[in-house]
Amino acid sequence: MKLRTPPVRPTARPTSPPTAPAAEPDERSVARTRKRFLRRQRARRWLVWRRILVILAVVGLLVGSVWLVFFSSVLAVEGARVEGVEVLTPAQVRAAADVPVGEPLATVDLDAVQARVEDLAAVDSADVSRSWPDQVLVRVVERETVAVTEREGVWKGVDDEGVLFRTYPSRPEGLTEVRMGASTSVEALEEAAAVIRSLPADILARVLYVDVRTIDAISLHLRSGATVNWGSADESGRKAEVLNVLLEREASVYDVTAPGRPTIRP
Repeated sequence: MKLRTPPVRPTARPTSPPTAPAAEPDERSVARTRKRFLRRQRARRWLVWRRILVILAVVGLLVGSVWLVFFSSVLAVEGARVEGVEVLTPAQVRAAADVPVGEPLATVDLDAVQARVEDLAAVDSADVSRSWPDQVLVRVVERETVAVTEREGVWKGVDDEGVLFRTYPSRPEGLTEVRMGASTSVEALEEAAAVIRSLPADILARVLYVDVRTIDAISLHLRSGATVNWGSADESGRKAEVLNVLLEREASVYDVTAPGRPTIRP
């Protein structure tokens, strides 16, 4: 006997619940969004204005500074301060410097002031700078006396460049005298100064005066009455060594013009 299988019925598919329609934003959400947007807009505008204000402030500060330094009388020159003088007086240096009082300190021509100061005979070099807020600072290096010479009854100081740069009321002690002719050049005086500077102290103490006519005609006149023909300042160190040996013998003339072949005359 055959069993009958009951027919299989198709299973019904589950149905999805119906999708709810999208909820529309309420008025509060819209208001909050609008406020956030407005805040961002105001922040961006303030950032732009802040940059503009900073730029304007910087430009104003620069313009004000330029006016204050270069055009106003606030930082005008009131005078010159002088340092490093002994031979000269500060008043002499100020007079030569001719600093433009009343002009803005920033516009003063320092090179021109320096040139005027260095025109003074006693000045070897000068350094001129601004001393804020209202002074020009002049630092002076004066010439150093190496020897003295008498010109028309006045004792003059000679520096290592042969420049006559100062006067003395009487002959100063401890400085070697240089005698020269009316036509002796500055170059010849410079050579004589170089010879004096090269002499050891013990030899220099024996020198009564140095005679110079030309660059190649320099002689030492000793206190003993003897003469040393020196020639030029070339090889002065070697000449001094040779002379030191020759002075062990008495003579009226010592010639070290050629230090390799010195001669003496009784």
